[in-house]
Amino acid sequence: MNEEFGQKTSITNETGEFEMTQYDVFPGIRLIYKDAHISKCVIRHESDPDIYVIDHCREGRIEYVRKSEIYYLTAGDLSISKRDDIGPEQYFPQNHYHGVTIEIDLNSAPECLSCFLDDVDVRPENVISKYCRSGDCFIARSDQSIEHIFSELYSVPDSIKQGYFKVKILELLLFLSGMDRKSEQENRRSFSKSQVGLAKAMCDYLTENMDTRVTLDELTEVFHMSGTQLKTIFKGVYGISIYSYIRTQKMKSAAKLLRSTDETVLEIAGRYGYENGSKFAKAFRDTMGMSPSEFRYVSDDVAAGLIEG
Repeated sequence: MNEEFGQKTSITNETGEFEMTQYDVFPGIRLIYKDAHISKCVIRHESDPDIYVIDHCREGRIEYVRKSEIYYLTAGDLSISKRDDIGPEQYFPQNHYHGVTIEIDLNSAPECLSCFLDDVDVRPENVISKYCRSGDCFIARSDQSIEHIFSELYSVPDSIKQGYFKVKILELLLFLSGMDRKSEQENRRSFSKSQVGLAKAMCDYLTENMDTRVTLDELTEVFHMSGTQLKTIFKGVYGISIYSYIRTQKMKSAAKLLRSTDETVLEIAGRYGYENGSKFAKAFRDTMGMSPSEFRYVSDDVAAGLIEG
């Protein structure tokens, strides 16, 4: 394999790290692996109305702002859209995302990728036209057929990547050529900018008050909205309930203290509003997969993986 086949780019800021590995598979068609342990970053590209992107989320959650609507991809979801419609700011509500992007430049991509195969007609322009007519953005939520197409892309030996990516992109475009897009509107599940802004404001409030017990009644008073509405909007943006978010963030913050201080487990529990050590230990195990005492002595690599995951 050509050693220059894959090109890596990393972005690091105060919220974490984002890495992209890009492969030019066909003229005008590239495959990009995206791995994020970051809250937000900026990815700039030259404007080109003829470049489209197929995104698949393997793990985590990613936000896309498109004109007046905001939508989210979560594990297993697929979207197809014009690259210029996706703004340069990338936001990851769970600080965690792994997925692949396939960029197709209709001006330079081959007209036909499969003309040498009998009974196979794969034309990138036809696929894009099917799903993005009139500038639409298409979203398909996770199902077994989509998972089957993408799963093998996440474990490819280096020795066969260059040829294998060609086969997989051909397979993907053939699959999309025959997929039914009738449930498109149901799959969008978009949110307004005001709804997303409210969810992020709640997130900031919860983060600033990590050492206290924030109740739903308190949130309704602060944000002047019913508890039901707050819960619905928050879960729509972050993919988890308010309670689960609070507990996860507290346990990950506690995990960092376990690794960086000599404070006792009970002292750390008290920092996050747990007067009962056994309740703290249960919450910690449910989130991190082991007890606080066990976590304190695992290897640095294991600890980092659990905190970032």
